[in-house]
Amino acid sequence: MSPFTYDPTADAGIVRLLITDTDVANPDNQIFEDAEIDAFLTLEGSVVKRAAARALDVIATREVLVQKVIKIMDLTTDGAKVADALRALAKALRDEAAEDLLAAGGLFDWAEMVVDDFSARERLLKQAQRGLI
Repeated sequence: MSPFTYDPTADAGIVRLLITDTDVANPDNQIFEDAEIDAFLTLEGSVVKRAAARALDVIATREVLVQKVIKIMDLTTDGAKVADALRALAKALRDEAAEDLLAAGGLFDWAEMVVDDFSARERLLKQAQRGLI
């Protein structure tokens, strides 16, 4: 595994903090390699909370694939329930990221107006170029 780094002032460190991948005392217990954390950040456009949500989704998938439902004597594990809880946390992080974007005024959209025949033809042409018709 690549070296484990944890710097809570860097984006990758904040992702690790949000997914509780912070075992500095024993770096062998890391959940993700540094390169994987960087990949999550790249996939999510460097939005830390969305990258953490993506990482939690990957952890949830691993839980389902590895644990499933196992019952041995008095011990029971349920990977599906753990995965559901992790996905709920991931959804909460995505919602927070969307709220942060709204608060920063980052959502923008526009509407095309059709006021005459020329603008109607122009709008149809633009929709065709976008592949919408």
